[in-house]
Amino acid sequence: MTNISAKYLLSIDVEDWFQTENLHHVITYESWSSQQLRIEKNIDIILDILDKKSVTATFFILGWIAERLPGMVRRLSELGHEIASHGYRHQLIYSMTPEEFRRDVKKTKSKLEYIIGKKVYGYRAPSFSITDWSIEILAEEGYIYDSSVFPILIHNRYGKLEKYIVDESPINVLLPNFTEIKLSSMSFLGADYPWAGGGYFRMIPYPLFKRGIKKIIERKNIYCFYIHPWEFDPDQPMVDNLKSLYKIRHYLNLKKTAKRFEAMLNDFKFEPLRSVLPVAMDTKNVVP
Repeated sequence: MTNISAKYLLSIDVEDWFQTENLHHVITYESWSSQQLRIEKNIDIILDILDKKSVTATFFILGWIAERLPGMVRRLSELGHEIASHGYRHQLIYSMTPEEFRRDVKKTKSKLEYIIGKKVYGYRAPSFSITDWSIEILAEEGYIYDSSVFPILIHNRYGKLEKYIVDESPINVLLPNFTEIKLSSMSFLGADYPWAGGGYFRMIPYPLFKRGIKKIIERKNIYCFYIHPWEFDPDQPMVDNLKSLYKIRHYLNLKKTAKRFEAMLNDFKFEPLRSVLPVAMDTKNVVP
């Protein structure tokens, strides 16, 4: 029987279909403004499912999206969801200088706070590209938690923290008033494998994925899941000239996402990431 204090954390990484790292080499940042925005329709699909299950989540939102769709961001906040930062234009952290990164996270935080009238405290790095040097910058800019560490065997984009002592716990306090909330992984034969959502959620049969969630909860009592709005959109444009691996990551089983997501919310009671923070979040209004 699952421990009654178990926590299931739900996060949505809000980026549109053309903004993913899988398509980065084919669709450039300079061409984003000419691409078809499909994210509102997909957010509506997610919100419909969340509403039916009476679930709130954390939405990590790109500043680029927030600028163009402030009404959508405001609506998410008014519905009780936590608004957090996903950076401005989905740049990998280690592709930026510390100065560029500081401008990015400061700009995005400011835009989101202006739109929702509340403080924004959470951050997730694009493609989980976290670095040691970014942590102090996030803390200095007023963030109180990050959720970018994905403790798995290997991935060609994911970053990692080496300077900080990050043990096997799902939550680590890295600095005074700054916490790391890890994405979930499954331990098997001495290695850790991704078990937190995204393409893995679409690839692994749901009954097996569900058993994995239960095992993670048994071991760590916290499970942290993520997904993107574009994963609910099987009718999105098909991009040519992609590497086979990137094509699989992006397009595999998109038709199954909504059904599997709803099944998961039937089986487990999810909450926003802020629910596990060791310090209280100030959600008072922000003066624009």
